[in-house]
Amino acid sequence: MTLTDPAPALPHDGLTYEVRTFGCQMNVHDSERISGLLESTGYAPAGEGHQPDLVVFNTCAVRENADNRLYGNLGNLRSVKAAHPGLQIAVGGCLAQKDQATIQAKAPWVDVVFGTHNIGSLPVLLERSRHNAEAEMEILESLEVFPSTLPTKRDSTHSGWVSISVGCNNTCTFCIVPSLRGKEKDRRPGEILAEVQALVDAGAVEVTLLGQNVNSYGVEFGDRGAFAKLLRACGQIEGLERVRFTSPHPAAFTDDVIDAMAETPNVMPQLHMPLQSGSDRILKAMRRSYRSTRFLGILERVRERIPHAAITTDIIVGFPGETEEDFAETMRVVEASRFASAFTFQYSIRPGTPAGEMEGQVPKAVVQERFERLVALQDRISAEEMATLAGTRQELLVTADSGSKSAERGRLAGRAKDNRLVHFSVPEGAETPRPGDFVTVTVTEARPFFAIADPGPEDYALRRSGAGDAWDRAQAESCGVPGPGAPDGTAPSASGATRLGMPTIRPRG
Repeated sequence: MTLTDPAPALPHDGLTYEVRTFGCQMNVHDSERISGLLESTGYAPAGEGHQPDLVVFNTCAVRENADNRLYGNLGNLRSVKAAHPGLQIAVGGCLAQKDQATIQAKAPWVDVVFGTHNIGSLPVLLERSRHNAEAEMEILESLEVFPSTLPTKRDSTHSGWVSISVGCNNTCTFCIVPSLRGKEKDRRPGEILAEVQALVDAGAVEVTLLGQNVNSYGVEFGDRGAFAKLLRACGQIEGLERVRFTSPHPAAFTDDVIDAMAETPNVMPQLHMPLQSGSDRILKAMRRSYRSTRFLGILERVRERIPHAAITTDIIVGFPGETEEDFAETMRVVEASRFASAFTFQYSIRPGTPAGEMEGQVPKAVVQERFERLVALQDRISAEEMATLAGTRQELLVTADSGSKSAERGRLAGRAKDNRLVHFSVPEGAETPRPGDFVTVTVTEARPFFAIADPGPEDYALRRSGAGDAWDRAQAESCGVPGPGAPDGTAPSASGATRLGMPTIRPRG
């Protein structure tokens, strides 16, 4: 083939796709893999308002409404598929791993069901289903290929997820994840750092390290200090400005990680650590191998070393057997913890988990009333913690999504180093930042869940970044106009391309 020859057609050139993601950051990251994999075989994203040729559901199984949401969406697509011959529907992720044949029994119009361990099989399964005119299901019980070896289409040019492990070795009684994603498997540090470096080379300035329990990283190859070492190694990557991680387990949280956070400048002053309950009796019933005193001790040590750290958490209300005294303990620990925010959940039975078979299931009305009290408490604390930002100077990483109300008021949005959201305006005559650039402003007003900055010209500082340049290139590519860096003055073709950290972003408007 010469340079002037047309590129060979890929198997699915001309077909379009849409991925719908339900669930956690791991699911979001898996969806980036699914998108990259599909585009590497010739699929293209379906435009806004256009009917795709393929719809992929990447599912979660942690809470009961995940089932209802999936089957509701599949029901809505039944008539769409009848009106669009050739439309394919695929279901993957945790719910597919759990329900397996149940999905095809309830929704026989689904073409492909695949599990958490074999994302890479999706293109072959789709082709086989199309060729044989029948549904295909492939569910593996162990990991086939580590997901990070698959092509990736990143959702953001300035930030990226990087998996450091998959699976979980814990046995929390409310959680079905270990049975769906398997035992923990750790990537080698060199592979992780190479992926981070590739992201930075493509323009990213922020990475979030992902794992079901990131701070147990290294258990598979026998290095208990591996996670702290990994954080410090990320600090040596030039151009990487912000490092985050989620989620650590309190039982495995060690002081060397706190030291690494405090002593590595690009590790951000932010920590998301699930509490789940403040009652020691309930924590024992959950098989959470820590108690409230240990949890509060970790927070104390983090704040000693990182005084302005913003700490967030997850809490379950109404776990089987929870009494009013147990709930009062949760309220006490929440008050003492001063979380910046909390993801609060009402317990729901998950078939296949030990908690689902426990006696003492708490009546729905009681759970709801406790939930409302907890939310009211945390909302007050969140507002009080956000108020501490008023009058402070904050460097913000500008994001692509400013929100509808903020856009109406002429504001953009950015994330402070502690990951709190700030809506800011650009002074008249000042240069407008791109997503991925940094601005430094003074917070003028604090709301319960975000802050506002309306700076004057003297109070506004813009720092353009390589991530902003990457945004420009992606915009030019998606619009089909010459992009910076294209040697012949033309934008490179997106068809069939596999890029690490350089998604094709559809123009807004």
